Amino acid sequence: MSAFKIIHIVAGALTAAGGLIGFLKAKSIPSLVAGGVSGALLIVAGVLSSSSPRNAAILGGIISLLLLGRFLPAFLKSKAFMPAGMVSLLTIGCLVTVILSFLPKR
Repeated sequence: MSAFKIIHIVAGALTAAGGLIGFLKAKSIPSLVAGGVSGALLIVAGVLSSSSPRNAAILGGIISLLLLGRFLPAFLKSKAFMPAGMVSLLTIGCLVTVILSFLPKR
């Protein structure tokens, strides 16, 4: 199993779980929907990486950039690791694997 697949599936599961936690703690429907959709799409990117690596990388990259754009500013402002720092760290990991997937293989 590739690093791309592992990181995207784990990040997707944690993102979806975070959306559920946001809903349970604050009754935030936007957290539930956004976490569920973005988490599911990251998992899809991980699963697709075997059969369609280019499409998986594009999907994973887009979702990761959107999540990073939302959570990195919040983390830099609040300095609170949960949830903004964790999501930022996960999406940076996803983006690293996306970039590496486009580099020529040796």
